[in-house]
Order: sequence, then structure tokens, then C-alpha cells
Amino acid sequence: METKQFKAESKKLLDMMIHSIYTHKEIFLRELISNASDAIDKLYFRSLTDDKVGLKKDDFAIWLYPDKDTKTLKIVDNGIGMTEEELENNLGTIANSGSLKFKTENKLEEDNQIIGQFGVGFYSAFMVAKKVTVISKAYGSDKAYKWESEGVDGYTVTEAEKASAGTEIILEMIDDTDDEKYSEFLDEYRIKSLVRKYSDYIRFPIKMEVTHSKPKEQSEEDKKANKPLEYEDYVEVETLNSTVPLWKKSKSELKEEDYKHFYTEKFMDYNEPIKYAHVKNEGMPSYDALLYIPSKAPYDYYSKEYEKGLQLYSNGVLIMDKCADLLPDYFSFVKGLVDSEDLSLNISREMLQHDRQLKAIAKSIEKTVSGELKKLLKNEREKYEEFWKAFGLQLKYGIYSDFGMHKEKLQDLIMFTSSKDKKLVTLDEYVTGMREEQKYIYYATGESVERIEQLPQTELVKDNGFEILYLTDNVDEFAVKSLRTYKDKEFKSVSADDLGLESKEDKEKIEAKEKESSDMLKALTEALKDKVSKVILSKKLKSHPVCLSSEGEISLEMEKVLNQMPTDQKVKAQRVLEINPDHEIYGKLKALSDNGDTEKLCKYAKLLYTQAELIEGMNIENPVEFSNLICELM
Repeated sequence: METKQFKAESKKLLDMMIHSIYTHKEIFLRELISNASDAIDKLYFRSLTDDKVGLKKDDFAIWLYPDKDTKTLKIVDNGIGMTEEELENNLGTIANSGSLKFKTENKLEEDNQIIGQFGVGFYSAFMVAKKVTVISKAYGSDKAYKWESEGVDGYTVTEAEKASAGTEIILEMIDDTDDEKYSEFLDEYRIKSLVRKYSDYIRFPIKMEVTHSKPKEQSEEDKKANKPLEYEDYVEVETLNSTVPLWKKSKSELKEEDYKHFYTEKFMDYNEPIKYAHVKNEGMPSYDALLYIPSKAPYDYYSKEYEKGLQLYSNGVLIMDKCADLLPDYFSFVKGLVDSEDLSLNISREMLQHDRQLKAIAKSIEKTVSGELKKLLKNEREKYEEFWKAFGLQLKYGIYSDFGMHKEKLQDLIMFTSSKDKKLVTLDEYVTGMREEQKYIYYATGESVERIEQLPQTELVKDNGFEILYLTDNVDEFAVKSLRTYKDKEFKSVSADDLGLESKEDKEKIEAKEKESSDMLKALTEALKDKVSKVILSKKLKSHPVCLSSEGEISLEMEKVLNQMPTDQKVKAQRVLEINPDHEIYGKLKALSDNGDTEKLCKYAKLLYTQAELIEGMNIENPVEFSNLICELM
């Protein structure tokens, strides 16, 4: 019996096919099942016009026969089979397959799509098998042939016996090592899990004889004696796959419970999703998708360990468990899957050759998710707020990231707590509720709503009857600064120097006081020169004596956030100490300045600055000095 060498490729290429092309050894079963499905597809397609085939769609199946005693796994189909020449061409020449040719020649419709296009999937068998035997009989042929190979050393083709058309692939598994357990692929449970993971939606049933145990019948004497039950094994044929994907079904035949059950089972979430979408896109590329918005964030969602992505299928065969490219980061909470027959896969069916189709699908999915969230916000406000509490932070990160590139897409989805009723409002709701004379969208930052409520800077805005957005998350102010405006209304921090609320008379009054207090302000600034850039008279304080504000792009809250990051460089905002000119403390300071008591004025400056730090929720540098100053000045 002559051993033949692989025709088109070298031993080195075959070695690469076996050891390098595929990421996981378990992929071999997906590939062989997909090839079997292709073979059945060809014969089924022929049966539509040839009554001699004698088989209906329900007669076709793929069988799996694991045998731990002989350490073999057999994959059997009743498809089109192969002639001797086809065995030579398809299995003797690496990267040659009849599938693509068959698909092109017959211009198959959606229901008759061929999965395999490259013919290399078969060689994944050598990742787990030391010997591969293929027995095949072509439909309409009187003879069957056997192809055998132990890998790179070549193959043989001989005549064989086989009753009907179809193909049997017998894998003699590699012996277990300390590092690799090839025998796991003969375990019934492992095989079932692999079929469900990768091949659950192959259009033809995948069957296997599964061993179960049941208790033996007990005699009355044994029951009375409370003897333990004895068990016996029995074999039952099980169909391992679902065959028809939920997403391929018509929406009219599905109920809400079907979608929710699929989600909790497929994505292992005990909580039902807040929203789902069943998408059937007929454009180019065409695809089906099931998209889910969870009700709760996974425990690791806001950590580096979390992996985003949708399951990616090609004609019902799982290609990637988490395809990150299908979702932008700001929609990384979405779970679901996409199935497309227009993807260009590489030879291992694990990666995409071109990302053009993927980008088009991702763009379409982004629009779908955005549309579903807007509908949820408009029609089911309570549910949207539930979603917001779980994932709102991610949307705000999306506005800030990539230099604000995505702000137009996300600005109508974000929410903040409002000073009115302490309820969540959208930017649109805020602007719609603005009074005619209001120039700005006012916001205040702090660790919590309660802390912000106590900030002196909020008094003037509230007294004018204007709403304030409370920014309590670290990313909030960065997001707002990325937005800059919303519907032509500028965002304005309540800590800003000019809030647009002072009358002409108020401004003139402050300017006059600043002029007469210039020496005092200079002395205070000099006393705090290592802490503040300047000391000014405040235009916003009403009842409180002092507050801190900042100049430039970095606010006090941003300073806190940035300095919490694990970097060597520390950021410092240009701090400004504001003194209330209508508070009695101003008179005390002015008197000290007029009397030339610079030493005491300096002590008051330090005391007031530390007081302002405490109001802002900052850690004070020297609590002992602060305590001593209070005692001394009292």
C-alpha cells in the first residue's frame, strides 16, 4: 500500500496547521461537525430536485460515537460523501475544499448556506488525534474509499466497505500527558458542552448515545429492610444541539418569555434584562442579532478584568465568544450575539480576514443600542433610571474619552441629580425647564449630594431660583468640560468667578470695595502665597465667610480626582480664596489691615484658608496649627 505525500503543501505547512493555526484544541470538533453539515447540505440541496436521493430533511443527521476503551471518536454523517478523486483533492491537498466551488456554482439561498470554504478545518483533527481515518462513499457511487494518515508523513487511500452514502471520520486520540488530557474529548459531558458552545445551531441534528443511570427495582423485602438502592446504566439517544437558533425565528412566533429565558440561560445572569432587541438586517452585510441590556452590572464590570463583546456566529457556528470590535466601550454593558453569513473569515474560522463587514455591523449595532436606550428613557423612565444607576458611569466615561469624539451620540442619554427634588434629570429636561433670563447650565461638584448642598457657592444660584446639577462621580466634571455646551447653553460651575447673576450695581459695589481693600488683599495673598494664587472679594457668597475656587482648566474637584490616580506627577489647581465682603469677618480683617497688624492678619489668613479647605471636604495639611490658631485667636 503506497503512502502518498500531501500534494500542494510541505510538511512544515501541515505542522503549522496542526500546531499554530488554532487557538484552542477543542475547536477540532466544531470544524469536523461543520464539514459534516456541509456534506449533508450538498445532498439535501440535491434532494430538492432529485427524488432518487430518497431522503427528506428530517432524515439527515450527524452522529458522534466516543469510545473510551479504544480511545477513538467517530463522527458520522449521511451527506454527499466523497469519491476517490475527491478524497485525493480535498484531503490530500491542504487548503482545498469543494465547499466554496459548490456554493458558487449553485448560488445557494439562505437556507442552503455552506459553512466551510477553505478545507483546512479537517486538519485540526491532528491536534488531538495521532491517526485519522476517513471512510467515505459518494452518493451514486458503488464504491467506498478509506483515507488514512498519521500526520506529516503522508496518507494512503484504499477501497473500503460502506453500505450507504456519507462519511465516517475516526480519530485515534493522542495519549494523555501530564500537561494535556486528550481523553477528555471522549467524555460525554465534555462533548455535549462543546457541541452546545460551538455547534448548537448547526441546521441538522447532532446525535449521540448517552449513558444514564436509573435505580433498579427493589423487592418488597429489600424495601422493608431499607436496603440502599442499586443503579443500572441504560443508553439513550440524545440530540445535542438546538438546530434552529432563536434569532433565526420570526419575531411573531416568539414571546417575551422566550427572549428572557434565552438570556438568563445563555449569558448566565440570574436577573432578567431591562431591555432586549431582536434585529434582522437585510442590508450589506446582512446579519441577525439578539441584543440585551442587563439590569445589573457584573461584579467586575468597572475593573480591568471585565471583557466586553458580543458572541459572533457565522451561519450558526460560533466564531468568537466575545468579539470586542462589535461594541464601543461606552456600550460595553450590552450582551448578546450577532450571526452573519457575510463575514470574511480566515482559514481557521477564528479570525476575520477583513474588518470592513465587522465595522459596518458594529456601526449598525451602535445605532440600535442608542435607539433602544432612548426609547427606554422616553417610555419607561423608571427602568431607565434603574439602568442608569448600573451603567450611567460608563456613558459619562464615553463622553469624556477620545477627546469628546462621542459626546453628540451620548449627551441625550446622560443624567445628573438636580437640586430640585434631588431627582435625576436629563440635560434636555434641565434646558427645557430653564427660565428665560437664565444664561447658563449651573453645576456643582462634590463627593455626595449632601456635601454639595452645604457648599457656600450654591447659595447665590439657589437664591435666584435656578436649578443646579449635582456632579458626584469622579468623571462628571471631565464629561461636562468635554461637552462645553448643550443646546447652545454653556455649562457653568457654581464656583466660577462670574456666574452672570450680579447686577451692575452689585459689580460696582464689589469693585469699589476691592479698591479700598487692595492692601488687605495683597497682605492676605502674601500670607498664603504657597497655597493660593490670589485672595479676592467674593461675588457669590451670601451667609458664609469664605470659600475656595480655582482659576484655569483644573478645578478643585478635578485636582482631587487626578491625584487619586497611580502616577508620580501630582496636579495642583490654581486656588483662589474668596472672602465675603458682607460678612463680619471682612470688617475684622479690614481693621487689622488698617491698623498694620500684619502678623495677626497672617494668622487669620491661614485660619480662613483651612476653614475653606474643610468646607470643600479636603484634608488639611496641619491640623495642629489649625487647632492652635483657633485657640489663640479666640
